Amino acid sequence: MPKVRTKDLMHKFNLELVSGEEGINRPITTSDLSRPGIEMAGFFTYYPKERVQLLGKTEISFFHQLSEQERKHRMDELCTEVTPAIILSRELEAPPELIKASEKTGTPVLRSSMKTTRLSSHLTNFLEGKLAPTTAVHGVLVDIYGVGVLIIGKSGVGKSETALELVKRGHRLVADDCVEIRQEDQDTLIGSSPELIEHLLEIRGLGIINVMTLFGAGAVRSFKRITLVINLELWDQNKQYDRLGLEEDKMRIIDTDLTKLTVPVRPGRNLAVIIEVAAMNYRLKLMGVNAAEQFTSKLAGVIEEGDQEEE
Repeated sequence: MPKVRTKDLMHKFNLELVSGEEGINRPITTSDLSRPGIEMAGFFTYYPKERVQLLGKTEISFFHQLSEQERKHRMDELCTEVTPAIILSRELEAPPELIKASEKTGTPVLRSSMKTTRLSSHLTNFLEGKLAPTTAVHGVLVDIYGVGVLIIGKSGVGKSETALELVKRGHRLVADDCVEIRQEDQDTLIGSSPELIEHLLEIRGLGIINVMTLFGAGAVRSFKRITLVINLELWDQNKQYDRLGLEEDKMRIIDTDLTKLTVPVRPGRNLAVIIEVAAMNYRLKLMGVNAAEQFTSKLAGVIEEGDQEEE
């Protein structure tokens, strides 16, 4: 099913329908907008008819300078069977030729009171959010000191219990069990919860609990940018775990690589504190402070001094 239709723009931005009502269910497939200035001049070879068309003061002023025959031809070309909408900004009056052509093809003509640049910005932001690539990941998303931490691992490893402890320590739950992720920009992944399970945590033995009801509105948030992945796995004696923090794994979600840390789970380990410290350490690294690299550098210096003394 199409994610966005013309009628969604009408409701979101309170747009006035001028003509072409039968086309308000047309799908919008791209967030790119078109200001058809060169088309108004008669060049339709590369006309992006699948985009929302935005007409401002410049386009309409130029249009009024054309001859009657040219005006009719340009509007007939502008209104196609697939054009989602033609939007007039600044409450500009729709030319009769546009109304006639839109009724013929069922192309919606809408009107807004906003200025053209402002309207273009709002429309682009809305469409990019709605049409962004999406996926779903089994895990828990928590906001820890402003860092969006995605906790993943096999079922039963303790993801939800760890999230509950983090919430008790003052952090905020975004999603449990299923995290819906959309890529809003080249390196920006936004995680949120499906509406059905929003603010809910499933704790084995307790069942479903409502985090917002128990801990208040400050314990939850609707969405958060994901910047760190914590993989919880049962302790494997035969596996060599990173003890210095120099190695950095990556996890690819959609088209973005995220830093991934693997934390082994065994009795006696306080996972909530470990993940909390991991988030703080990640923030420190972003600020240029890397404890592991500093230690390695100092260790190399001590070894070098020892070699010099032996000589």
